[in-house]
Amino acid sequence: MANNTYTNQFKKKVIDEYNTGEESFYSLGRKYNISNSTIKNWYYNFYKKGINLETLKDNRGRKKEENINYKERYEILKKYQAFLKAQRERK
Repeated sequence: MANNTYTNQFKKKVIDEYNTGEESFYSLGRKYNISNSTIKNWYYNFYKKGINLETLKDNRGRKKEENINYKERYEILKKYQAFLKAQRERK
């Protein structure tokens, strides 16, 4: 089963079609080849909670850090490994 990503504009279009009362979750799922439970989730997560799909960013996932300091992270990791080694030796 593929993990599809849909734009907020598409989600809004599908939800708006449902809100007309002429389509059910099931019929919209068949029409767009999407699970009707996916459409239900869109409806309840966005429409019922009042989130504006037009202003919601399509970006998902963890935000990228702009300035990654690898040397600093490496030093922290080395100190942590030394700490763990000392803990093991105490036992």
